[in-house]
Amino acid sequence: MTARPAATAPAQRDWYPPARRVESPNQDARPPGQEPELIVVHAISLPPGEFGGPHISELFRNRLDPAAHPYFAEVAALRVSAHVLIDREGDLVQYVPFSRRAWHAGVSCWDGRERCNDFSIGIELEGTDDHPFTPAQYAALAALIQWLRSHFPGIGPQALAGHSDIAPGRKTDPGPYFDWQTLADHLREAGA
Repeated sequence: MTARPAATAPAQRDWYPPARRVESPNQDARPPGQEPELIVVHAISLPPGEFGGPHISELFRNRLDPAAHPYFAEVAALRVSAHVLIDREGDLVQYVPFSRRAWHAGVSCWDGRERCNDFSIGIELEGTDDHPFTPAQYAALAALIQWLRSHFPGIGPQALAGHSDIAPGRKTDPGPYFDWQTLADHLREAGA
């Protein structure tokens, strides 16, 4: 077995090929030597309960107009991002290279470790706590997870959590309509 050249391996793992790249400034370096070891599933909609449109990308790029909707005044100043967004049709946008830290988890703890942004990959699904997610989103999420596990050996089969799992009492997403069994079925079918 021939190892990949060290100079090209990190670049090949930074960007998920099917995703459109729209880089966010809301990112920084992971701690030295830290590889991703956890995948965190989130849900987001802007305005709340509405799907489609440019607003999530605008938020992640610090371009959300606070006057465009009453809710935006509350969140426009936030400096947040995720590695990847999966919209309702299953299309993906990647905002942060996987080797870098996206600002998605906030105050968080997983398996006794705090500061989950340091060692996790954040995936946002366009959705809410009150709506089922689409079959296209589950398929796209499973394919992305399979790819991530094949490129980052530290992400084991149990290294998958919802935002509510790492920030209980503070966050509720991906919410009760996210079907973990459906995701598990997709992953099993994919061999991930």
